[in-house]
Amino acid sequence: MSSSAAKHDVFQAIADPTRRKLLQLLTDQEMPVTAISRHFPISRTAVSKHLRILSEAGLVKEQRVGRETRYRMQPEPLAELKSWLSYYDRFWDNKLTALKRLVETEQPEDHSLTGPRLVETKRDEL
Repeated sequence: MSSSAAKHDVFQAIADPTRRKLLQLLTDQEMPVTAISRHFPISRTAVSKHLRILSEAGLVKEQRVGRETRYRMQPEPLAELKSWLSYYDRFWDNKLTALKRLVETEQPEDHSLTGPRLVETKRDEL
């Protein structure tokens, strides 16, 4: 088995909620694994495994600074994800267009979507 076959792609990397949280944490700052681990209820070893998967997908960059390794998010591989999702935008656009048409053609006296009206009562009537 070649090493390229073992690598994770962007879709696999972001499939896990912990890895998505890691990416959010690393968006604007570079951090060592010890600091990252404080943000998660899992072991440092588990965090390191998640970071390795993100690194294999190219979403995280490692940099040695002295004796520690610091991690930073690399957003470029997310372009692949954005490209794939953009195909499905047309389905959202169609649904939003239909909703807009429905709302704009609704008659003003139709209160079926607004729910029941509140009626004020005097305290003495209670």
